[in-house]
Amino acid sequence: MTATTTHRLDGLEPDNLLAFLALLGLLRALAAADHTLRPRAAWDIDRPPLRPRLFLARALAPDAVASAAADGITAVSACHDFDGRNDLNYPRQAGRALLDAAARDARLYARDRADLLAALMSDAAVKDDREAPVDPTALCLLFGQGHQHFLDRLAKVPATPAPPPRGRGRRAVHVTAAECLSEALFHPWHRRDPTFSFRWDPEEDVRYALMAGDPTDTAYKPGTQHGANRLAAIGLGLLTLVPEWRAGRVRPAGIGGASDAAGFSFAWPVWREPATLAAVRALLAHPDLRAPGALAHLGVDDVMVARRISVGKFMNFTRGRPLPRTGRTDAGG
Repeated sequence: MTATTTHRLDGLEPDNLLAFLALLGLLRALAAADHTLRPRAAWDIDRPPLRPRLFLARALAPDAVASAAADGITAVSACHDFDGRNDLNYPRQAGRALLDAAARDARLYARDRADLLAALMSDAAVKDDREAPVDPTALCLLFGQGHQHFLDRLAKVPATPAPPPRGRGRRAVHVTAAECLSEALFHPWHRRDPTFSFRWDPEEDVRYALMAGDPTDTAYKPGTQHGANRLAAIGLGLLTLVPEWRAGRVRPAGIGGASDAAGFSFAWPVWREPATLAAVRALLAHPDLRAPGALAHLGVDDVMVARRISVGKFMNFTRGRPLPRTGRTDAGG
């Protein structure tokens, strides 16, 4: 395979929250694996269909990119240890102790644990009851419903290099960690993996009325794109939370996220010029991110917005919709 300094990421659709989080995770993983790669990303705006493009400081073949990403995930996810806790429901004092310990242990180039915990919770954001657990990030959609547990998956998904063999017997296909990531990055998704996910992929929103059978039945239940979920799991740690006074009490607010009368939504930019991970985070945190056309001078062409929705006892995200370029300034979706 040809080594080059730029790679089109055909697997990462622009309106899929899981894909965007995977893009963040890819930049983080490559930087962790080899800082000399200096990874950047931009969107291939003039070449439809719209997809992101990866830029590197030196040439790598696609399989080498996937292999480096696999190494980076292993390095970053070493901090995904929650002492066997399944759900993101720490009591306030326990949450504060974890955050405080992570902050004291953090160093300039060794702050993965602090970043992760700061993206999951703020000990200042709790309900009125002092014994109530901290409010989790709005990207946490799993609270034990259907035996789905967020912290359990946040620990296990990045630590699972590859899905089980596909098929049975002699026809079984064994996929490596690098091949799994290559499928997620460079090819359209087929979602063939029976592995855990976080419900960030809008394709996981399955409705009884739209299926031939019970969507909880394994015969009808859709699979996952394991490589994308591994990348997204470490991408989450970049979305820092801060306490915010809203609706009568302190609640967590994260970069890219916003809440209104219709609920929570997450917005991400579509930008033209190669940007580092720090630059992408700055765009996500920009106060005018959702103002139509406000970031055009920074090379932002569009802003996609996905809304969190409830389907029975489960939650999902919709596909992202572009903000109108002029006129209304609401989150849409």
